[in-house]
Amino acid sequence: MTGSPFVLPPAPERLEVTRERVRLRPLEESDLEAMAVYRGDAEVCRFLPFEPQTADDIRRRNGHLIGCTSLEGERGGVMLVIERTDDGAVIGDLVLFHLDAEAGSAEIGWVMSPAASGKGLATEAVRALVDTAFDVYGLRRLVAQIDADNKRSAALAERIGMRREAHFVENEWFKGRWSDLLVYAVLDREWTAPGPSAP
Repeated sequence: MTGSPFVLPPAPERLEVTRERVRLRPLEESDLEAMAVYRGDAEVCRFLPFEPQTADDIRRRNGHLIGCTSLEGERGGVMLVIERTDDGAVIGDLVLFHLDAEAGSAEIGWVMSPAASGKGLATEAVRALVDTAFDVYGLRRLVAQIDADNKRSAALAERIGMRREAHFVENEWFKGRWSDLLVYAVLDREWTAPGPSAP
């Protein structure tokens, strides 16, 4: 049996992705206070794998990703803040991580400020992340794992064209209940087809 033909291209030295209403860029130390505003909200964290966070909590959990543009290594990953282009406000963050170099696959995730919800900004930002994962990092498959009760995130995954591949029933004790897990995925060849990547 031969090894995987997938080869991860070199990580970009600099990464900034701009769309009509959002700009994605690597996490900086100066972003932590703004992130703590929405990540400190119990409702925002309801389906996330952490409790409400302060700036220090975010630094402890994600500090190794500050300025990082590489997926490689045991703790590799790319954490991008989402800025509104009209005023530069930080309205959320995205992560590209858990690289499986043999499969050319990685996981994506997102956290949005409630102040930015209902305007299509999360959809625009996540589409930009998927574009980046395929076009810049050369990945061939992306996965999103979502709590089944997180209807908004599941709807976002479906809206951008991700396919629901699995529904694990009561697979984990999570925040005081047996939770179901949904797994969504998309391949690079599916993403380049007309539809999902269109604005």
